[in-house]
Amino acid sequence: MDAMIARNANIDLNLLTALDALLEEQSVTAAADRLGLSGPAMSRTLGRIRRTTGDPVLVRAGRHMVPTPRALEIRAEVRRLVEAAQGVLAPSAPADPAQLARVFTINANDLFVTAVGPRLVARVAREAPQVVLRFLGESYVDLPLLRDGGADLELGVIDSPEPEIVTEELFVDRSVAVVRDGHPLTTGTLTARRFADASHINFSRRGRLTGPVDAALAARGLRRKVIATVPTFTASLMMVRDSDAVGLTSERAGAATVRSLGLRTLPIPLELPPMTMEMAWHPRQEADAGHRWLRGVVRETVREAVRDVPPAEV
Repeated sequence: MDAMIARNANIDLNLLTALDALLEEQSVTAAADRLGLSGPAMSRTLGRIRRTTGDPVLVRAGRHMVPTPRALEIRAEVRRLVEAAQGVLAPSAPADPAQLARVFTINANDLFVTAVGPRLVARVAREAPQVVLRFLGESYVDLPLLRDGGADLELGVIDSPEPEIVTEELFVDRSVAVVRDGHPLTTGTLTARRFADASHINFSRRGRLTGPVDAALAARGLRRKVIATVPTFTASLMMVRDSDAVGLTSERAGAATVRSLGLRTLPIPLELPPMTMEMAWHPRQEADAGHRWLRGVVRETVREAVRDVPPAEV
């Protein structure tokens, strides 16, 4: 028994495909054409099959070849095994959203969730009624959620991905100032000095008091006055709405929320780096049919949400 197991462990499973073709075609030449092999190569393969099975498999009968009783006995099983292998190795079929029943976890700051969430939830509910979207809260920032499997997607500025993480650009955005309607900065020319002299509300998930705006101001010998920093985009806008403070937002991603609150956006009179908004996922999800569907839905929904956003104007 041990000797048989050892012998079977060394079997070349590629012989199954060749045997299937030989039994189907009952011709070495036709089987070779089917598999894209030369006649001599297929003849050598038949020889290996005969040695492995201990049976001639195909024998000549006049001008044709016919299967042996053993070959007829195993033909159906060989076909089943080849089809099973092809099914395992073939790319997964596209997901049927109507039949998809999964919970997808998305890590994104509330700016992104506020801007895209309503459209995304509505579309998923229409296409895949058994799918649940789980948006993570702000406390998960800086955790390797994609690597650890704690999230399926991350959306936003992906500033510190693990090396293996796959990213895809969704759109490029820029920072703009946001103020209440009637704010003093909405009249006259907005200079870097006027911008710096205003009181500022900072939005930072990590609680940072400074950022690219402060570096750009420092290059001009200016410094802004930050009176508060808050962890969510929504909180910063609510504070801006009810005060003379200046907030920051993304021009395209934050446009819908800014308009809904009756706020104004203003171009910042500084040279600031653009913000690349991306979608990120772990390579293990690359070929998953359900995940591919989710990425497609997110991609289309995000681009629809930010399309044709008017530029900030004084």
